[in-house]
Amino acid sequence: MIKDMTPREFLERRAGGAEMTLLDVREDWETTLAPVPADILHIPMGQISARQSELDSQRETVVICRSGGRSLEVARFLAAQGFASVYNLAGGILAWSRDVDPRIPQY
Repeated sequence: MIKDMTPREFLERRAGGAEMTLLDVREDWETTLAPVPADILHIPMGQISARQSELDSQRETVVICRSGGRSLEVARFLAAQGFASVYNLAGGILAWSRDVDPRIPQY
């Protein structure tokens, strides 16, 4: 079972000193159109298995996409690969735009 984390929860935990990887699995055009205003690691969903070694399996990983569907799939994949703590960013960049930073375009 993959746990959800809201954009606000992510920002609060990071502000509190939690070391987490924010993994953006959207395509390049999506990250250009609506960038996440946070330190991220961008690996498009289709490249995750090939680039999995770029991730620290012992570090908390929060996966984000547009609305939460792709990120949930990737989070499940990573958990199955032995990642210790994986979260799905609930609502994706759309929730981030709606709840945290309305300057981020919704698409």
